[in-house]
Amino acid sequence: MFFYLSKTIGFLLLPTNLLCAVLIVGFFLRNSRFRKAARRMIAGAFAVLVMSAWSPLGNILLLPLEQRFSQPHDKVLPKAPYGIIVLGGSVDTIISKGRGTVSLNGSAERVAETVKLARRFPASRILFSGGSGEIIYQSMSESDIMERWFAQMGISPDRLSFERKSRNTWQNAIFTKKHLGRQSRNQWLLITSAYHMPRAVGCFRKAGVNVIPWPVDYRTRGWQDVVRFFDVANKGWKQVDIAVREWIGLIVYRLSGRTTAFFPSAGQEASRKPRDRQIIR
Repeated sequence: MFFYLSKTIGFLLLPTNLLCAVLIVGFFLRNSRFRKAARRMIAGAFAVLVMSAWSPLGNILLLPLEQRFSQPHDKVLPKAPYGIIVLGGSVDTIISKGRGTVSLNGSAERVAETVKLARRFPASRILFSGGSGEIIYQSMSESDIMERWFAQMGISPDRLSFERKSRNTWQNAIFTKKHLGRQSRNQWLLITSAYHMPRAVGCFRKAGVNVIPWPVDYRTRGWQDVVRFFDVANKGWKQVDIAVREWIGLIVYRLSGRTTAFFPSAGQEASRKPRDRQIIR
């Protein structure tokens, strides 16, 4: 139920969807007895759409999320981690199924970085967590697609495990915990998009998985982007949509008890000592 509610409400509250809905309602009410309110709705929605299209608003909303965690230096990570957990979200399952190939989306850096780290730490395990997040278009599990892709990248199947049921971040965490069992106490790198990392870390800590954040897929350069304007309207709208969706997710997950804190930080890392390696089954 939570999954369907979050998808539905998230769709309705997405800024571009919400503003377009306000414009449509205002258009139909413009000649009614609510015409004054309708005009204000149209003017307000239009103004916000224009402002978010080219202004740095999207960057300003994204930056606190992306700056919350950084990739650990060698001093923080003195030896190879027990394993690497990479979250789904980098595959277009609908196109992949339709075309019979692996179609990666704008978050492909998640799996590209996983391959890079797999070669850097050849003894570390790899767990991909991702099912299908679609409601209308039922498609293949991300794990089914990525199993084929990792094989194409030359990663040994003996190192790989797949969690195939999760449909959102909270399920990523609880199903991964169940999949790993006692191995969740070992040290795992957690790979996901930088803007998504605070919510992901909060969920995995709540579930009891010992993770070290390894953010990728940055959408901003850093704080200098608070004054960077966009040359294409769609870029600005996309930044705002991503940021607002993530901030809403942080609020909802905290209120529903799915994270350890509203805005998890690196200073809240749990200190657990790695245990002996075991083979994941």
